[in-house]
Amino acid sequence: MRLLVEEIPHVRSVSLGVWIGVGSRQEKEEEAGASHFLEHLLFKGTARRTARQLAEEIEGRGGQINAFTTKEYTCYYAKVMDEHLEVAMDVLADMILSPLLAAEDVQRERGVILEEIKMYEDTPDEEVHDLFARSRWDGHPLGRPVLGSKEVVSQLAAEELRRYYEEHYRPEQTVLAVAGNVRLEPVLALAERHFGDWQRAESPAGAGGKGARLQPADAPRFLLKKRKTEQVHLCLGGRAYPTGDERNYALNVLNTILGGGSSSRLFQKVREEMGLVYSIYSYPTSFDDAGLFTIYAGMSPDYLEKVVELILRETEAIRRLELAEGELERAKEQLKGGLVLGLESTGSRMSHLGRSEISLGRVPTPDELLAKIDAVTPEDLAAVAQEVLDRKGFSLAAVGPISGKRLSHLLPVGRRNVVVFNG
Repeated sequence: MRLLVEEIPHVRSVSLGVWIGVGSRQEKEEEAGASHFLEHLLFKGTARRTARQLAEEIEGRGGQINAFTTKEYTCYYAKVMDEHLEVAMDVLADMILSPLLAAEDVQRERGVILEEIKMYEDTPDEEVHDLFARSRWDGHPLGRPVLGSKEVVSQLAAEELRRYYEEHYRPEQTVLAVAGNVRLEPVLALAERHFGDWQRAESPAGAGGKGARLQPADAPRFLLKKRKTEQVHLCLGGRAYPTGDERNYALNVLNTILGGGSSSRLFQKVREEMGLVYSIYSYPTSFDDAGLFTIYAGMSPDYLEKVVELILRETEAIRRLELAEGELERAKEQLKGGLVLGLESTGSRMSHLGRSEISLGRVPTPDELLAKIDAVTPEDLAAVAQEVLDRKGFSLAAVGPISGKRLSHLLPVGRRNVVVFNG
């Protein structure tokens, strides 16, 4: 297990997180949702503590404890006053190393997760993002929701989840990140005390790792889920860059200009000037061997074609590098300001350590990141825009009262690549 510590002596808190390199992309189709299911189960009790005691140990000292699962990793974290670091370390180690994973807890938590899936499906502005991932990577784990499906979650048994835990919860796939009013040597001693006996369990060949290697989509696809909603929720975009690719710095600057805030082109044009949407934004996502650039908008069905047309007009303008005076520099400053302000708590510092190490195998300093942003040139921006904003490679996903015929003239996609189904 790797340990990363950032000493921040002027605060009185400490945040610590256990980052495990397993997420939904490691799951076979018949175990889709297992990573997220395990995240829930680790809060249900250990050999030493009940579920209530796990929560009370932290919250009774004024702290916070939680977890989240992504497509490539799972994180369990706590934030406490610095004097309670040892208790927080003990609780997290107990959860990670000694979960009960009892059959009765599996059955009980299954109902909770099924309700979570239903809640998600009742939120079309969230569901459409997973539908968009599926439009690019259908049949690949990256194209499935982190929560899994109702069909698989309903069938996962305690012994299957135990096997999944033993295959993937391994010290060599784990990062312990600590940031706050701490010193390295005492933290190292605590980590050795609580995690030092963690041995690698026997595991089948090929267990762990990054998961199935990505096979790019052969052609852009439309996935349209027809539902009786007041709005159409739409995502469109295409391939971007993997984690660690240097072009991501220019892509983040481009994203800031296009749809990365209330001063962005899409927000100002489509919402402020035209009044056609309430929400519109863009964002890049990076994985180990793939990336995705997404533009989201939610609108009345009557405005659908107009909104897509305006989005495409703005993407083409950036591809032609039609930038206003000072627009590139303002985007850089906005991006740098967000980065610096986002690192001003122990929780965000811990997350930077853990996420960087688990994804990149290294932790870039804030100064290094700021320098990379400053170094982006108009030529870098133009090269990235040509690749990422080419409408010929765009896929599209939408949820709501929608017909594919209304969009086929705007985006070049063959009829066989338009899939419409009822939600």
